[in-house]
Amino acid sequence: MLLASLEPANVSPAESCEAQALVRVAREFGALGWTPATSGNYSIRFGGDRILLTRSGVHKRDLDIDGLMLVDGQGRPVDAGRSSAETGLHVQLYQLDPAINAVLHVHSPAATVASRRYARAGEIVFSNYELQKALAGIDSHETDVRIPVVANDQDIDRLTASIQPHLAHTPRPWGYLIEGHGIYAWGGSVAEAARHLEALDFLLACDLMEHQGVRS
Repeated sequence: MLLASLEPANVSPAESCEAQALVRVAREFGALGWTPATSGNYSIRFGGDRILLTRSGVHKRDLDIDGLMLVDGQGRPVDAGRSSAETGLHVQLYQLDPAINAVLHVHSPAATVASRRYARAGEIVFSNYELQKALAGIDSHETDVRIPVVANDQDIDRLTASIQPHLAHTPRPWGYLIEGHGIYAWGGSVAEAARHLEALDFLLACDLMEHQGVRS
């Protein structure tokens, strides 16, 4: 079904399917308690250089198509309404790599606690977990997987600037943590971004259980 609420955005069937997938994933993650109190935000690349993004203040566990809005490639609203305050973080990723087509951000307990635990270290390194192979390009549990942790900042321009150097690393990370805030993950589709997010959250939860009561 085409997204009538977004006409005349020239919606393709593939884009319609991705928008519906975004809604479905948002509800699944909301049911897990990963987006409490209207937190979190989600987006897909949409209609060429535009972005379909969750509206500010919408409960993601109840998300529907009306909870999404279009912004242009610079994050400026195309539709009426107010997009997420963190729109700039989505824009940064889409501008970085044309292969990124979905960005997901949640405030899961594991990601939030880990972001505080590893804030001083500036990164968390996973190794010897079989589930690392859920991340694109990883085919061995012996590979080190590095996930950056950056300080939180209410100034989005400063926050994006602090994240930028980490995104230039090779290989590029599959996500990053913001201290006391949560996790961002992305992929070439909603399904891939969701797989990355689920895998990273699982790894974070395992690490926290393994080191329970130990502070870095």
